[in-house]
Amino acid sequence: MSAEFTDPRLVAVYDTLNPYPPGTQPDFYLALAHEIGARRVIEIGCGTGIVTEHLARAGFDLVGLEPSARMLDVARERAGTEAVRWINGPVTDLDVSDADLAVMAGHVAQFFVWDDEWHDALVAVQNALRPGGRLAFETRNPAARAWESWTPSRTRRRVADPRTGEIETWTEVVDVADGVVTSALHHLFTRTGDDVTATTVLRFRTPAELDASLGAAGFAVERRYGGWDRHPFTDTDDELVLVARRR
Repeated sequence: MSAEFTDPRLVAVYDTLNPYPPGTQPDFYLALAHEIGARRVIEIGCGTGIVTEHLARAGFDLVGLEPSARMLDVARERAGTEAVRWINGPVTDLDVSDADLAVMAGHVAQFFVWDDEWHDALVAVQNALRPGGRLAFETRNPAARAWESWTPSRTRRRVADPRTGEIETWTEVVDVADGVVTSALHHLFTRTGDDVTATTVLRFRTPAELDASLGAAGFAVERRYGGWDRHPFTDTDDELVLVARRR
């Protein structure tokens, strides 16, 4: 795993550096859960538990799965998540069989870089859902070539964390090959002088590749959105939000 999810200094400021604006992932997945009449919901790669908490407070039966123990420690401390069942491990550790909805927020789907691990993850989710259950996730559209804007000059920012103080961050791309983008996320902590770099590897799958992989794992794509406002996906959109139904 990237140091972004394992280094205690980065985990402590993760929520400050990665906020969800209103009307984005937490609200989208909450509305979807209501629409389909979900009772039990799984969040895969729940991280520090922002989306999990949002859904748990709405009364859903939540399972939060996260491979990073440090991230999960933060999630466990969130008020309103006392009834959440937490699983520390990979998605293949899911031992649920009757969930109505599984979600992957925060571009978690892109962290499954290799096709075999992505297929294994989809099969594990398929097994955890009831027949007709849904899987929903977002991924960046490779046609938008987002990584071309991941340069130090265009990504540099300063963020103030209430406990740690000011953090200067910037991103630079290290490699792009066959739909896999490797980047270095830099974090300079002003107060301590710590300079922490996290290397992140992401897979950019095309819509056709996603459709094929979902179909091979027993899903049928129901909806394709180009953003959190639910407009129909087009090739020019930065985001692709997918909702697929278990056959």
